[in-house]
Amino acid sequence: MRFNSFFLFLSCSGVLIGILRLSQPLWRPAVKTDAAPSAASDPIARGKYLIATAGCNDCHTPGFMRMGAKVPESEWLKGVPVGWQGPWGTTYGSNLRQHLAAFPEPEVWIRMVRSREGLPPMPWASLHAMTDGDLTALHAYIRSLPVTGSVMPPALPPGAAPATPYMVMEPVMPGPPKAVSTEQEIPLQK
Repeated sequence: MRFNSFFLFLSCSGVLIGILRLSQPLWRPAVKTDAAPSAASDPIARGKYLIATAGCNDCHTPGFMRMGAKVPESEWLKGVPVGWQGPWGTTYGSNLRQHLAAFPEPEVWIRMVRSREGLPPMPWASLHAMTDGDLTALHAYIRSLPVTGSVMPPALPPGAAPATPYMVMEPVMPGPPKAVSTEQEIPLQK
């Protein structure tokens, strides 16, 4: 009898463990445990982290989206001569290396950022929401890069024809679904 009780205990324990295991997710999302660099301890590393996580390279680094974000850091933030056209006109991802060369002091650049309302697709609200420490870190990182690349074309008003390639960013409303005729013959391949 004692032997049967032991097997009953093992069986129930096994079932309980199985139920508990199946009640948990079969996979767990990866969690990054590394802390982001702080602006106080290493402003250049913090600036690089912010550039990478805020999506600055998407519009300011040549080929970044096309190459699946696999562009060497030596090419980051040189500007993109492909325009973004919408109801606001046509805008370009500026060469931030050249732009920040004109602002040797971070305080002057921060004042300019805080007072500026730019054009889409630049996420100005996100930039305005950054702390002065974050903006100082962005300034430090971008200024640590060599000033290279070309000046990008200026923004164009609505209706002006760009001389460069551009992407159209206007919503297109879908039309009604097309009717399918049941009497239409479908040619068979022989």
